[in-house]
Amino acid sequence: MLTEPATPEYFLDSFPRDQFPQYVWTDRPAHLPAQAWTTETTHRDGQQGGLPLNLEQSLAIYDLLCRFTGTSGAIRQAEFFIYRPSDRAALEGALERWRGGAPIEPTTWIRASSADVALIKALGVRETGMLASASDYHTFHKFKPGGRNQAAQIYLDAVRTSVDAGIRPRLHLEDATRAPMEFMQPFIEAVQAICEPSGLRPKFRVCDTMGLGLPYDDVALPRSIPRIFQTLRAMGLQPEDLEFHPHNDTWLVVANCLAAIREGCAAINGTSLGKGERTGNAPLEGVLLHLIGMGYFKDDAPDFTALNELAGLYDEMGDPLPNKYPLYGRDAHRTRAGVHADGLNKFWWMYAPFDVPNLLGRPLEVSLTKDSGIAGLIFVIKQHVGVELPKDDPGLQSVYAWMQAEFDGGRQTSIEWEELEGLVRQKLSLTPQPLA
Repeated sequence: MLTEPATPEYFLDSFPRDQFPQYVWTDRPAHLPAQAWTTETTHRDGQQGGLPLNLEQSLAIYDLLCRFTGTSGAIRQAEFFIYRPSDRAALEGALERWRGGAPIEPTTWIRASSADVALIKALGVRETGMLASASDYHTFHKFKPGGRNQAAQIYLDAVRTSVDAGIRPRLHLEDATRAPMEFMQPFIEAVQAICEPSGLRPKFRVCDTMGLGLPYDDVALPRSIPRIFQTLRAMGLQPEDLEFHPHNDTWLVVANCLAAIREGCAAINGTSLGKGERTGNAPLEGVLLHLIGMGYFKDDAPDFTALNELAGLYDEMGDPLPNKYPLYGRDAHRTRAGVHADGLNKFWWMYAPFDVPNLLGRPLEVSLTKDSGIAGLIFVIKQHVGVELPKDDPGLQSVYAWMQAEFDGGRQTSIEWEELEGLVRQKLSLTPQPLA
């Protein structure tokens, strides 16, 4: 016989009632950074991925991300294009807000060329990202005649120009998951040597440009994200010197981010709600959910409810989230299964991953379909009217019979509350006003 506990085991250390799910370590990773955070690239990679940002929208996104971040330090920087007047105007607007106390520092993104550095000298930024393609796929084919040494010299000349201008360089090691360490290691050392006399400490952003990285240390370089960061740490690079910028082409974007953090990378670069080139950047809200689970931001968490407004803004811009996008998609917390609806009625934690209404500001929902059963109808009536009915209630049975007839007659779409409300109130003798 099974042992019957006096009370149910809910594993509340892992699944606390008032927080996102927590990591209960059996063996805490040895190289987990003391602090971890994210940086934003909506105004760069988000635009590159198709977001049609005008000045008003750019600053609205920046303001929403600042509201989300608050004083938590969850997003520390945001990078901007500088090649068009509208992008420079957005950068200048963000810089003005930051100097006035906004929590996210604006930085720039340029190609690693001296000519591009000249474009940012007068903009007032303290740091710039510099595209430094690292794989032979790039170094042998972007330049004429091409090759590693030619690419490295062009990049290093840009680093010198940036340092001379007093701007901290952040080298974006493009296509690092197809790049040889024989290029990256000496290049990193050369960048450090250029920066050392100035006191400017360079950063290095490892870019999984094609989403080919794997979150395992038992696969070979260049695809192993843990091995890349193990190698960079062995060179003496500290967590705050490192960033990771992955894409989601092969579905591993968040797993790779967590692998990078576990191996001593302090910063993840991506976009809130995953916008970006091709399949998108790392969704920072998903990464931060896990960082909170790891124990970061314990005393000052970002406000996840603020991102509902960002999702609404993207919808207004004609680039809505997929309906089933995790956390913030329209149907992310909606079930159509009767067994799930029944569970929600009996003990809603049964089919909720965490306290969705309070932590995200989004309701748990049931759509009335041919599969949602009478339990789904009970849930919807309770949600809209505040009355929980037993399954054998005659009025409820009458409404459910009408629903069944709709679906038996071939209806494929869900039944919305708006078309059901009048019948419910008639059959259940409810007052005409819905509950506030």
